[in-house]
Amino acid sequence: MPTALPEPPEPRITVYQRWLAERHGLRFERYEDLWRWSVTDLDAFWRSVWDFFAIESPTPPAVALAEARMPGARWFPGTEVNYARQVLRHADAAHAAGHPAIVWADEPLLTAGQVRELGWPELARQVGALAASLKSLGIGRGDRVVALLPNRPETVVAFLAVASVGAIWSVCAPDMGPVAVLDRFRQIEPTLIFAADGYRFGGQAHDRRALGAELLRGLPSLRHVVNVAVLGLAPGEAPAGITRHDFAALTAGDARAEPEWLPFDHPLWVVYSSGTTGLPKPIVHGHGGIVLEALKGGTLHNNLGASVDTGDRFHWYSSTGWIMWNCQVAGLLGGTTVCLYDGSPASCDGTPDWSPLWRFAALARCTFFGAGAAFYASSLKASVAPQRLGDLSTLRAVGSTGSPLAEDAYRWIWRELPQVDGQDIWIACISGGTDFAGAFVAGLPTLPLIAGEMQCRSLGAAVEAWSEPDEHGRGRPLMDEVGELVCTQQMPSMPLYLWGDADGQRLHDSYFDVYPGVWRHGDWIRLVPHEQATGAIIYGRSDATINRHGVRMGTAELYRAVEALPEVLDSLVVDLEYLGRESYMPLFVVLREGVELDEALRKRLVAEIRQALSPRHVPSEILAVPAIPRTLSGKKMELPVKKLLMGADPAKVMNRDAMANAASVDWFVDFAARRQHHD
Repeated sequence: MPTALPEPPEPRITVYQRWLAERHGLRFERYEDLWRWSVTDLDAFWRSVWDFFAIESPTPPAVALAEARMPGARWFPGTEVNYARQVLRHADAAHAAGHPAIVWADEPLLTAGQVRELGWPELARQVGALAASLKSLGIGRGDRVVALLPNRPETVVAFLAVASVGAIWSVCAPDMGPVAVLDRFRQIEPTLIFAADGYRFGGQAHDRRALGAELLRGLPSLRHVVNVAVLGLAPGEAPAGITRHDFAALTAGDARAEPEWLPFDHPLWVVYSSGTTGLPKPIVHGHGGIVLEALKGGTLHNNLGASVDTGDRFHWYSSTGWIMWNCQVAGLLGGTTVCLYDGSPASCDGTPDWSPLWRFAALARCTFFGAGAAFYASSLKASVAPQRLGDLSTLRAVGSTGSPLAEDAYRWIWRELPQVDGQDIWIACISGGTDFAGAFVAGLPTLPLIAGEMQCRSLGAAVEAWSEPDEHGRGRPLMDEVGELVCTQQMPSMPLYLWGDADGQRLHDSYFDVYPGVWRHGDWIRLVPHEQATGAIIYGRSDATINRHGVRMGTAELYRAVEALPEVLDSLVVDLEYLGRESYMPLFVVLREGVELDEALRKRLVAEIRQALSPRHVPSEILAVPAIPRTLSGKKMELPVKKLLMGADPAKVMNRDAMANAASVDWFVDFAARRQHHD
């Protein structure tokens, strides 16, 4: 097995640009010119991505973009692909060169100073065996298969097997509560569920068999449950009509099923992005679009090569409930070894300790280490010295996303992590979303890096900052000013549709209701012009969804949990994260007459939120208020309250004439003034 890395390889973007020049005679002096071509000649650019990565299809593409409209674009008609096939095509070459498919550890392994490996042949064997087992159970194209699993190799195997047979995958992290999980899975009516008996986090084993049993009772469409033994606990009895299976048995057979050829736009998975009203949005992405976006972002921007060529080992810390888990697994699409850690980033034994991920990165010999911006801020505050925790000499890049990375975090990374070829380590900051499983703005190893700023707009992503819409729904493009992040051209990984949204109205209302025909993402962005490229600074959410530790969540989910308590009449929550400041998420509650918000009630509220949803939903502070501001139509005024608490003029953000209870604003105006005075 190789122990030494080759010299830092040539940047993948340089290889791609040389290929463009040799194959198509296209030469670009600046990245900005390359980007401009990628968003104006969409057919040529996305066809070049297909060809550069040699995507396999029984029928070669005649055209990349057949119908240019948003939403509803048609990409690569007539072609057939399969996510799992694209992964497994790398197995023979990578194995022959001594590279594993997966390097992983959980808290007990890390405490013992160990990592384990899953080789490419064994990955292919398990995926093929599980795919054959799924087929024998009648699982096939279009069936929904869900999972309640932590970040382990079994989860990757299950996902690839589901994709292989053309079924549709959806996963929730096992730390989520029953309300949050059922709100997601009920919408898509799954036939089979993979369920872990529990998980370990922060030195504690969490038995989740009761949650699994609640899901079996709450999902009437289920016919099969596959037990995944993480803690080694005995499974309970399955309800009538549901057959229980064992994951190890389903992957042990000799039968093998090869990945099926599927239409380019065949559904791959359902992921969830929460809005401010109603249930989480079940977003459906297709095999082909995800493969292209993941290869473009992972290889051309994050500079990940096939391990056989570059020795790369890719880690991005994530739970299975965050889109970065999908990004992590997508490293396999390009033949890159992926490194998975299942556990807390802040403790292996219950005592505060921000060293686990750095120790894992050293043991796994990672070349690319990614995490949410909050992790780096926490490492800085805890005075972590990563190079004292293990050998990080293989590290060539650091990735950050989830929220803006503060400038002091850049400086901490440069000070505390090893230099590469005598230069500060490259920091690849990206910003995108679950909604299209990609990045709108990203990094590039060949561009200058400025602390506090993302380096460029992603190839193929026609990102602009727009002003507020005029009477015709059009915004004015802004440069070096803060505006709404919009994408003016379609991308292959944008949603095929939202599950159950037969007429497309919910999809339209989610992304296209402000600027007709233009994707509005819901972030504030400032584009910064430079000689080689246009940089970007993300300032936070421009809508009222909340962003905790990189995971976007809907307020409606939290309201259902909080307002179920008889003491609570009404509630409102906002997230005041802005330009890298630590997230501050206050919860305002209206209580029944005679009820006081004492410590006991606060603890009950926190416990209800934690149990029903997840620890991430727990607010920073809980405050009692006389009333929640509402519009004449009864809607909670989340965004105006958020703007008010961020310093906006009350007269500009609170139209009292359009309110059902104008006097309710007074408390919030006073609270905002007190916060600003304190700051």
